[in-house]
Amino acid sequence: RCTTLRYRQDLPPTSVIITFHNEARSTLLRTIRSVLDRTPAHLVHEIILVDDFSDDPDDCRLLGKLPKVKCLRNGRREGLIRSRIRGADVAQAGVLTFLDSHCEVNKDWLLPLLHRIKEDPTRVVSPVIDIINLDTFAYVAASSDLRGGFDWSLHFKWEQLSPEQKAKRLDPTEPIKTPIIAGGLFVIDKAWFNHLGKYDSAMDIWGGENFEISFRVWMCGGSLEIIPCSRVGHVFRKKHPYIFPEGNANTYIKNTKRTAEVWMDEFKQYYYAARPAAQGRPYGNIQSRMELRKRLKCRTFKWYLENVYPELRIPEESLYQTGIIRQRQSCLESHKSEDQEFPVLSLNPCISSKGTAATAQ
Repeated sequence: RCTTLRYRQDLPPTSVIITFHNEARSTLLRTIRSVLDRTPAHLVHEIILVDDFSDDPDDCRLLGKLPKVKCLRNGRREGLIRSRIRGADVAQAGVLTFLDSHCEVNKDWLLPLLHRIKEDPTRVVSPVIDIINLDTFAYVAASSDLRGGFDWSLHFKWEQLSPEQKAKRLDPTEPIKTPIIAGGLFVIDKAWFNHLGKYDSAMDIWGGENFEISFRVWMCGGSLEIIPCSRVGHVFRKKHPYIFPEGNANTYIKNTKRTAEVWMDEFKQYYYAARPAAQGRPYGNIQSRMELRKRLKCRTFKWYLENVYPELRIPEESLYQTGIIRQRQSCLESHKSEDQEFPVLSLNPCISSKGTAATAQ
């Protein structure tokens, strides 16, 4: 069905922005070559690489010799978020396409995305993200009936469309409205990106930025879509090949906490209940982002829950209790090292705490 669709002849060219840090050169080449080989040449204005201070500066120098490729190198580690902003600022095309550095675009991937942007510049569109096997690099198709979702800890997950949602889609090629995008691969009008405040540049390295930009797009007058006729493969890693200076978990907490404080209004209490480690953690100054939200006259998070993601259930107060879980003389404790995102639970001899009652279970 996708092969029978016809797209506008006046589609705008795009600047493709790819940031990387210590990415394998072969993987980067696969990403770049797939863009050059599987995209109409007149639609790729340029490919902007942003080298986020990789150990080998030759990556940038050598890759910059490829057709249409420009490579910028950061003088220090900035992280994906600030690196993407740098790439977007120098981009010359009116449409921005953000790709991760470990992708392979499929045939006819770009036209369906640009078509939706041309029709409405406030749309932010993402392809169906197929899987590139981490061990064999085989390309495996993913389901096209998925959309982005999350829980109150701001943990991203893929969700199957409900039977009701599938029934409303008369055509399997129709765009899928999604509450949130995965964040690695999407296309956005550059003027709209700038108007919305780009990214939150005070976020560090990687993680949580997809929540912030997704909430902002929906609440400030735009929409998010997944386009079934556009497919891009992506390597899903088991762990990050680079170092988070503040630790993976701490960085993710800082970034998601900034998101919760700026965009989630009174519902941020459920974020803190689901992610208690965020309590008391520093998250920087958010005044400029609060002023941005006010200036853009954005809607409330309550509106977002009611109109965009009503499937996210608001927890009942009775579901949250505080205290000690005890089995005779043993108490349930959580332990978490700096390199762990989630704590490990174990039973240990109880340590008496003044004024705290322990109930035997």
